[in-house]
Amino acid sequence: MRYRFRDHLYGDNGDTEKNVTATSKKNISGELGKVDVSELGIDDILAKEWILTNSRGGFASGTVAGCNTRRYHGLLTGALTPPANRVTALSNCLESINLDNETVELASFEFDNDIAPQGYKYINQFRRDIGVHFDYDLGGVKLTKSIYLLPDTDAIAIVYDFERVCKEFDFSVRPFAAMRDFHALQKSTVQMDAEWQNDALAITSRQRECGQLLLKSEDMRFEWDEQWWHNFMYRKEYQRQQDHFEDLWSPGTFKTTIYSPCKVVLWASLTQYGAEEMALDFDLETILDSLMLRERELTDNTFIDDPLLLNLYSAAGQFVVERNIGGEDTATILAGYPWFLDWGRDTFISLPGLLLSTGRFETAASVLATFAAAADKGMIPNRFDDYSGVAHYNSIDASMWFVHAAFEYLRLSGDMQTFTVILLPAIRWIIGTYETGTRFGIRADDDGLITGGDEDTQLTWMDAKCGGVAFTPRYGKTVEINALWYSNLCRLADFYKGKDEHEEKNYRTKADKAGQSFAELFWNEEKGYLNDCILPDGTIDASLRPNQIYAIALADSPLSQGQKRCVVGTVERALRTPYGLRTLSPDDSRYIGRYEGDQMSRDRAYHQGTVWPHLIGPFIEAYLRTNDFSKESKRKAMRYLRPLLLHINESGCIGSISEIFDGDQPQEPKGCFAQAWALAEVLRAYTLINS
Repeated sequence: MRYRFRDHLYGDNGDTEKNVTATSKKNISGELGKVDVSELGIDDILAKEWILTNSRGGFASGTVAGCNTRRYHGLLTGALTPPANRVTALSNCLESINLDNETVELASFEFDNDIAPQGYKYINQFRRDIGVHFDYDLGGVKLTKSIYLLPDTDAIAIVYDFERVCKEFDFSVRPFAAMRDFHALQKSTVQMDAEWQNDALAITSRQRECGQLLLKSEDMRFEWDEQWWHNFMYRKEYQRQQDHFEDLWSPGTFKTTIYSPCKVVLWASLTQYGAEEMALDFDLETILDSLMLRERELTDNTFIDDPLLLNLYSAAGQFVVERNIGGEDTATILAGYPWFLDWGRDTFISLPGLLLSTGRFETAASVLATFAAAADKGMIPNRFDDYSGVAHYNSIDASMWFVHAAFEYLRLSGDMQTFTVILLPAIRWIIGTYETGTRFGIRADDDGLITGGDEDTQLTWMDAKCGGVAFTPRYGKTVEINALWYSNLCRLADFYKGKDEHEEKNYRTKADKAGQSFAELFWNEEKGYLNDCILPDGTIDASLRPNQIYAIALADSPLSQGQKRCVVGTVERALRTPYGLRTLSPDDSRYIGRYEGDQMSRDRAYHQGTVWPHLIGPFIEAYLRTNDFSKESKRKAMRYLRPLLLHINESGCIGSISEIFDGDQPQEPKGCFAQAWALAEVLRAYTLINS
């Protein structure tokens, strides 16, 4: 299969979401990762973020202005028990150039709505590839600041490449340490210490559980000058009505004199406190080679000559990390950066796009095996605890998505050995347990459909709850769970066809019963779409929500062709936006068009109108299925997908896709700035359209 860039990506029409400027065309077609900072205002460049990740769950992140706007931004956030227990160690650095007794500061910090210093004014361009790069031009001095995160170690290299030096000058770097849990904020009441360990400066706080930060530079000398800097302001936290001021500590300054073009490197690493000494003896060229190798492993496919697809492949790799279970490192998928860990539901919605579409079958098998090994009472974990690693099983759909992903793995990889030996026993256990009953009252009802939960549980993906208030109480029989149940039963029956007549008949009978009940119970003839939920007392919740689209997107559907078209048409008219599907129709009195305010307000809006980009995947698949994957339907589907492809480089996090968007215009990106299933479903949809 060869993927090529499609001409219909640039189809002409009058719809604003389909108009692509020359700049937009360039950004889609291979100029991903570049931002002309000098052409933008400060608010625009502070809104554009970046992230680098490693295999441990560690990351470096910030804005293209170099100014941190979140508590989660920092040059080094490491995972002390990968991928959990994450600590923001090195927050930022203040770089200064002193030339002819005049000091120019390259950094940018925000203090109570005041940007000082304003080093962003000297940045011409931001670039992202295997690292991130800030190109500065100060007239007589031209330099590039590059940040590289090591692929398998919580360590970074900050490289200052002085390309033009008209006259000698003094250069200094003052590091600012946070040394705190990455969810928290630091205050100057905490005791911070620093001491030399051989040739590295070791920084610790009295909170020893935060590990130790090691700093080293062979190109600069260090001068002690301990300082607390107070009240760094993080505007994103302010907008979320959370604590937004932080104090940061600096032990002193690294200094050197620049006489001619050269490179200066500052290394930083986070290790466990009291761990055996870890020397910062990295070689920059070796690190760059290892990063290039990882990039080739993610994108090196001789059958691909589509630059956009290669960029999507690269972006997909940032969510795949390792988790240690039973003393063995196995692959898993983080739901999103900066704050999510691996969630079962998110993992298995993401897996087909992140790993199967990209041909990473061995990693996909490892992820499936990781969660299969953690199954309990016929349920796949919903998530692992951020600190203890304990599995939580509060989800009705994670197990259904696991089964779906396992069958997709078999279909696309052809790996019958892994499927039958490792995955099939787990699948049969899940299906059997869901039928007879497990946690939270999950069981098959007399009509063959799955029911579960009560008014106090939030078991589906619409799980927002705050202050004891469940904002989307979806319990009983929900539409997407039973669409998955029916599809999984059909796939089991198909699997046993020609292998075991008894098992084929067993699962086919169950599927037929569930399918007939599904069509009778969920199809709403009056409204022309599917009911969202049937409560245990028989009350029908006919809210117009996007969950019904899965009943058409899945290969096996109990609906008629006419019913499928009605659902797709209704969802397209009422819920589709340029950035995904709304979670509730704007005509509903409960609709909330903006995700903003305090925690209660944001949670209330989370699934009551907020747009989720990952839903574009099942919508496009449903649209293509109901139009027989015709060329015209593919052209139209690409127009639907195009705004999210532009978003990857024009707003939010450069090189990724945001978790959510406002339901109302101008549809600002919100939530996590890099979400796994959003990127995965865009990649999968792009592949469906272009394959």
